Amino acid sequence: MPHRSFSKSWLAAASVAVLLSACGKPPAGGPPPTLAVPQVGVITVQAQTLPITRELPGRVTAAMVSDVRPQVGGIIQRRTFTEGSLVKAGELLYQIDPATYQASVDSAQATLERAEATLASAQLKADRYRELVKIKAVSQQDNDDATAALLQARADVATARASLATARINLAYTRVTAPIGGRVGRSSVSPGALVTASQATALATVQQLDPIYVDVTQSSAALLQLRRALAAGQLKQAGSEGAKVELLLEDGSHYPLTGTLKFSEVSVDEGSGAVTLRAEFPNPKGELLPGMYARAVVQQGLADAAIAVPQRAIVRDSRGQPTAYVVTPDNKVEQRALQLGQTVGELWLVSAGLKSGDRLVLDGLQKIRPGQTVEVLPAGAGPTPPKSAASAAVQS
Repeated sequence: MPHRSFSKSWLAAASVAVLLSACGKPPAGGPPPTLAVPQVGVITVQAQTLPITRELPGRVTAAMVSDVRPQVGGIIQRRTFTEGSLVKAGELLYQIDPATYQASVDSAQATLERAEATLASAQLKADRYRELVKIKAVSQQDNDDATAALLQARADVATARASLATARINLAYTRVTAPIGGRVGRSSVSPGALVTASQATALATVQQLDPIYVDVTQSSAALLQLRRALAAGQLKQAGSEGAKVELLLEDGSHYPLTGTLKFSEVSVDEGSGAVTLRAEFPNPKGELLPGMYARAVVQQGLADAAIAVPQRAIVRDSRGQPTAYVVTPDNKVEQRALQLGQTVGELWLVSAGLKSGDRLVLDGLQKIRPGQTVEVLPAGAGPTPPKSAASAAVQS
């Protein structure tokens, strides 16, 4: 009896195990599990005329700089400007005591008047002797002496006039004026100070800040590459009025006004191997100051029919070569090897590997592989409910 009861229990347990095992298997001949078709965001590649720019380091420098120095010596009577203010060309900055120079002018004036009086007398005497010598009333020698005295008197008048002009110039130099218009810096002297002609120390410095220059440096190799591209027709000149330049300030902000490239240095710096380029910027508010560091974005040319794609669309293969994924007309993924040029902002310039009209994968790169069927969405569009491979095949 106990043995028969144990057999029935074992058979019941085995039956339950078989039923549970059968419940875990799909019915024979049922459909396979469905797989979601990956969604990718694409953009359509378009050829365009693209400005080729290069970001270069540089320094702000004043358009004109003039050190103010006295041309005559004397005591500074007064200073007429406020340090840091704007001054106009010819505006009075310092007044040197003019007393001694005024006296020199008066003396030279008197000397001139005396010379002119002597000239008048010599002129009359020469005229008389010219008539008298004709009738033998005076000797030829006396006539020659009178003529020589007249010439001497004329020379004395010319000398006196030159001395008077020099005295007046020196008197005018007691008014130390601004040689150029611009912003004047701090003064190195105060009223009562003694200054000398052409002294080494400048009284003040005036700088023209509007417009203002930004001097940037570019490697000679990059400049040669640019010129060859222009000569080969790969690029064309940015414009007849000069290339446009934008400016990034020290704090990373963008300067709101656009400048113009004025010239390129004619020699290469032997130490750095760089060429200096100069750009001119309007500076009406005085935001740019000499000595500031800045980065200039220089438009060096225009590329016709250029293919440029976002940098995030470029992936590297196992060898580190640049590639991109495109979607074929039958919605298959294809991997393309690329040849890249330079970056233009957030874009890569593609010289080979893509053509106008290609659908470039921008979103969902991590979910795809070459040859895979994908569902195409515009780049930046949010994901939609996934579709199975079977439904995608039916729709296609």
